[in-house]
Amino acid sequence: MYIKQIYTSCLSQASYYIESKGCAAVVDPIRDVDIYLQLAKQRNAKIQYVLETHFHADFVSGHLELARTTGAVILFGPGATPGYKAMVAKDGDSIYLGELKIKLVHTPGHTVESCCYLVYDETNTPHAIFTGDTLFVGDVGRPDLGSGNLGKEELASLLYDSLNLKIKTLPDDVIIYPGHGAGSACGKNLGKETWSTIGAQKRKNYALQTMDKLQFIEQVTGDLPEVPPYFVHDVTANRDGYEALEEVIRKGTRPLSAAAFHLEIEKGSVVLDVRNSTEFGIGFIKGSVNIGLDGAFAVWAGNMIPSDKSIVLVVHDQQKEEAVTRLARIGFDKVHGYLKGDLIGWINAHFPVDHVQTISEHQLEYYLKSGYTPLDVRTAAEVSGGRMKDSLNIPLNSLVGRLNTLDPKQKYMVYCAGGYRSMIAASILKANGFSHILNVRGGISQVKKDSPLLIESV
Repeated sequence: MYIKQIYTSCLSQASYYIESKGCAAVVDPIRDVDIYLQLAKQRNAKIQYVLETHFHADFVSGHLELARTTGAVILFGPGATPGYKAMVAKDGDSIYLGELKIKLVHTPGHTVESCCYLVYDETNTPHAIFTGDTLFVGDVGRPDLGSGNLGKEELASLLYDSLNLKIKTLPDDVIIYPGHGAGSACGKNLGKETWSTIGAQKRKNYALQTMDKLQFIEQVTGDLPEVPPYFVHDVTANRDGYEALEEVIRKGTRPLSAAAFHLEIEKGSVVLDVRNSTEFGIGFIKGSVNIGLDGAFAVWAGNMIPSDKSIVLVVHDQQKEEAVTRLARIGFDKVHGYLKGDLIGWINAHFPVDHVQTISEHQLEYYLKSGYTPLDVRTAAEVSGGRMKDSLNIPLNSLVGRLNTLDPKQKYMVYCAGGYRSMIAASILKANGFSHILNVRGGISQVKKDSPLLIESV
């Protein structure tokens, strides 16, 4: 038996390759599937199954790509309604992979079709369970993403039964391989570890402690973060199907002259500048949004850009395919090309540019005295650990919806934890007519270190 976890950090997502005697299966693959194909080739194995734990909301799965490439059978749990050829199994059904048995365990709660895959080793002993978004390390899948006609309380009720009747009854030494780690929006507060055991989670995971159903429902439905706007789009793509990645990359990596790029903007395309915050701040196309490839790029693109919008990219030539691929991972397939030659051709064509000044922690007091209001775009949980005095807090994922609460004539200095999110926010503000915007280099971390008198407790 061979099991390998493939962890995609920018999505906080884990997929898995399982193999026995040259027969392989992949659990919840990402959309760009070369990593699984190469692994199978290296090990002289054939991928026979793609095991989907549910219709994912936070990324587009590679199940169709793998099925097209290898002929593998796609498998879902009860309640799934795929719009393409796939096997919808019953609770307790098993498949065989070499010397391994893999049993489907229907665990509704995160969604109605959510399931886990329990792997029995060569001696028919339960060895590991792939839990998808049913159970994470330290958390469980949120029940508020909408599934069928059920509300979050009804789904939480189903999740309680799934955990208590099917998960907690497994032997303590069974390994848990979850679908996500820390940073995922599919739970409230996932642990940093990407695997655990049944016994460890029964001791440490709040959702597996002894409590009645009403208590459980209150706990898992309380204090849920906002649902990212692209989640519905991704569920639809995973359920109904999507375009081949090769074609998406071909269209998205078309070089556009400055004139052609400008025409795309006039047609309504969003300009997404994926350069790092330093490069972006020096100069950028007026009205563009900066989300750097050097951070949680796809997640923030999904939060800040409407999923139905077409996109044109400002990206270094050698990174264009990476940018298009990472957008495709969340189903953002309407990339119409990229600006050829970075900004040089744009500037030479006399199209408008803008900039955002980045200030050091040593300049803060000067600008504060000049009338700038600190704008903190971290989460409320982060702010509880300390903030700049007299700052205004609007989490980045809420900024677009709360722009009308800000005064475009006011001066704002934007900060986050380290500088990545603050430049995203600065670009959003600039694109919406806010003229006096500063970005704080190094974020609150640097301010605490060098200007502690500007910090207050919450």
